[in-house]
Amino acid sequence: MQFANIIAPNRIECKVAASSKKRTLEHISHLIGDELADVEQAEVFESLIAREKLGSTGLGKGIAIPHGRLKSTNQTIAAFVQLEKGIDYDAPDEEPVDLLCALLVPPECSDEHLQVLALLSEMFSKAEIRDKLRNANDAATIYSILTHFSSQENREHNA
Repeated sequence: MQFANIIAPNRIECKVAASSKKRTLEHISHLIGDELADVEQAEVFESLIAREKLGSTGLGKGIAIPHGRLKSTNQTIAAFVQLEKGIDYDAPDEEPVDLLCALLVPPECSDEHLQVLALLSEMFSKAEIRDKLRNANDAATIYSILTHFSSQENREHNA
């Protein structure tokens, strides 16, 4: 799985001002819905909120991976938001979240969903990646960081 196939620079934003988890998920929903003609913002938001009601997708160390299923698409979609300031996200370490990578998958894509979540968890477990993402000033830089890690991991697993 190449992360570059599911994320695009126009679904990445830096220094976003958000006051809450709900507002951040609304922002992500607009980011995805505005960019993809066949995806409704309301459906994205409802999917992300439904998953959060089951338990927080905050991982700790300022990271969250909000995710859900989307009936209106047949492709896996990702978006990334770097917040200007961390927000309360009910993370297990109780630290504010400032980096969010949202993931939406078609209902039947369980294996791919788990593979992408595993890749993101591995990527975000690395302090140097988190630092680079926090210090990035534009979408192109974040895109490069995310896709470089993904392609590097694929090379190592296939070696």
